[in-house]
Amino acid sequence: MQELISRQLVRYLEERGVEHVFGLCGHTNIAVLTELGKSSSIRFVNTRHEQIASHAADGYARMTRKAAVVLSHLGPGLTNAATGVANAALDSIPMVVIAGDIPSHFYGKHPHQEINLHADAAQWEIYRPFVKRAWRVDRPDLFPEILEKAFQLAESGRPGPVLVSVPMDIFSQEVDTALFDRLRGHTKQLEKPSIDDTLARRIIQELLDAKQPVIYAGGGVILADAARELAELVDHLGVPVAHTLMGKGVLPDDHPLILGMTGFWGAQFVNDACLNADLVLGLGTRFAEADCSSWENEYTFRFPGTRLIHIDIDPAEIGRNYPAQIGAVADLKQALKVLNRVAREMLPQPRRNEPLRERLAVQRSAFSSGNTEAIESDAFPMMPERILSDVRAVLPRDAIITTDVGWNKNGVGQQFPIYEPGSILTPGGYATMGFGAPGALGAKLACPDRVVVSLVGDGGFGQNPALLATAVEENIPVVWVVMNNCAFGTIAGLQKAHYGTTTGTVFAKDGKPYTPDYAAIARAYGAQGVQVQSAAEFKEALAHAISSKKPSVIDVLMRNNPVPTSGHWNILDIYSPGKKISHVSVD
Repeated sequence: MQELISRQLVRYLEERGVEHVFGLCGHTNIAVLTELGKSSSIRFVNTRHEQIASHAADGYARMTRKAAVVLSHLGPGLTNAATGVANAALDSIPMVVIAGDIPSHFYGKHPHQEINLHADAAQWEIYRPFVKRAWRVDRPDLFPEILEKAFQLAESGRPGPVLVSVPMDIFSQEVDTALFDRLRGHTKQLEKPSIDDTLARRIIQELLDAKQPVIYAGGGVILADAARELAELVDHLGVPVAHTLMGKGVLPDDHPLILGMTGFWGAQFVNDACLNADLVLGLGTRFAEADCSSWENEYTFRFPGTRLIHIDIDPAEIGRNYPAQIGAVADLKQALKVLNRVAREMLPQPRRNEPLRERLAVQRSAFSSGNTEAIESDAFPMMPERILSDVRAVLPRDAIITTDVGWNKNGVGQQFPIYEPGSILTPGGYATMGFGAPGALGAKLACPDRVVVSLVGDGGFGQNPALLATAVEENIPVVWVVMNNCAFGTIAGLQKAHYGTTTGTVFAKDGKPYTPDYAAIARAYGAQGVQVQSAAEFKEALAHAISSKKPSVIDVLMRNNPVPTSGHWNILDIYSPGKKISHVSVD
């Protein structure tokens, strides 16, 4: 039986269990939109900008751990979405982007909105540097097989986005339904690799023999849904855990063996623990630059010197930045299951390691006490530490937090307790300004029964405030806390420290700080908006916004003080060689 590809595409998505498609219309994809409108199980999330769509899809996929779907128009639609897709790629988030393209019978004629400066019908090549694969569909009968491959590739191995670029005329052609029907027999989830008992015994013996071992956990632990297995191993062996920015939440921040985040924004005692370790077990981390203090041996890690065991699903990451004594390619959930079983065989009784627990408790307490003055300050504009403390006090333990970049990201990583694995969504590898606010839309759609709060700067929130239209139309009750320092604050502090100016990094009019009224903007879109006037008002405003279960913006002026740093980032030496200068306050 012959049937329209657009109709069969929607049926395929329904059968895969896809419940939301994020996107924006264009003349190349309205055939698909028409069929989505007939679906009883898929909700099309209409956005005002494709970057909102791709970031929202990213947030959705982080919470579901399944490939999110983005529907895009050609040309400017696809390039608008590119930043969000690249962000997903660098954070290993599964996503399938389905993009309309020029009609196939117009190849070579440079039709409306085509990108073809160097080749005809080549828009798919724009995404090649960052997606796992990009397909151009050249024949309608090939589309079903390509679609199946796209989902499988996005979700397998190291997850990531893929692109399927489809000429608009193919969406409106008919193909035999048997081409889609035959795909039903194919598995929708590949079995994942593990490690054998022999290797597990080697790893456990190394941990048992080490005098100062550290487990270093990255975002791969979260992506593999392996936090519970990690906690079991940690509790049995009594080994402390440090983590990357993306690994925050692998253990609750009140776990007695958690160290915290490493690197440039990590606390001194965390960096020191890793630096002085004789063995590091790296799990699901690529040992990224900021997490590793630019890979310089005197700050966070010392490899070689310290021995490294590295387990990751992506073989390219093992040995990329540090030599590994043992390298294993495996799914972390499966590998940790084996390690836990072998650990109990080799060590029947758990090691409590009470002296270590007591020492870590003292170190964490000392670090927290250093922030007490700022946390208790009634100053207005508010101290950023006070904002974070008040937010944590109001939120339930399982609340989902999204961040953007700047103080909201770095301060959260360093100082904000996270208690549930996967409940902190932050832009890691690409460090994309503009992710946090729309990312929260996807997170809330994926987890409608959990509180979702987006901590964002005014710079990031100001990039795409039209996301509020989607929130209101779709009734997505996220709370956005705009930590408003009237600047691209982190870069302003960096520029002032090294060059004595803030040109292009602060927002000013006639020599005075300038900011739009984001609360008024929220109300104009139909959301709730509150502009906080004092530190004392903030906590109550947040609690009310959460309880209202409506899209809400809380605009709060904030002091532009830098996040304390104990690690290193060698861009500082590029600016000011040998001077050991970091950020400064711009207030």
